[in-house]
Amino acid sequence: QVQLVESGGGLVQAGGSLRLSCAASGDTFSTYVMGWFRQAPGKEREFVAVISYVGGITYYADSVKGRFAVSRDDALKEVYLQMNSLKAEDTAVYYCARATSPYGTSRDLNERDFSSWGQGTQVTVSS
Repeated sequence: QVQLVESGGGLVQAGGSLRLSCAASGDTFSTYVMGWFRQAPGKEREFVAVISYVGGITYYADSVKGRFAVSRDDALKEVYLQMNSLKAEDTAVYYCARATSPYGTSRDLNERDFSSWGQGTQVTVSS
């Protein structure tokens, strides 16, 4: 069993930056793919980014590619989402998640491939 706690959300002006953190506790971290998802008001939760368990492979949604960067620190059991050039449409609750199985692929994943979720952190971008 793993517990995930996100932090770092807040209110920022368009064009600004935020760095989200997700701290894991209670279970193995380094052998799992980790992901970030978001849910805007009235919309379905959507994929944002994913990082492989080795940490060298990342994938992004087209809407955030070139602006967001996912990273991880296995020694600290944390995963991060650096968000730059924020837009109003990035406003959402952001969730980190751990893949269901260890040593899995980080390619072509969706939320059904993740079984452990944090409580989310609100990001609001004012235009």
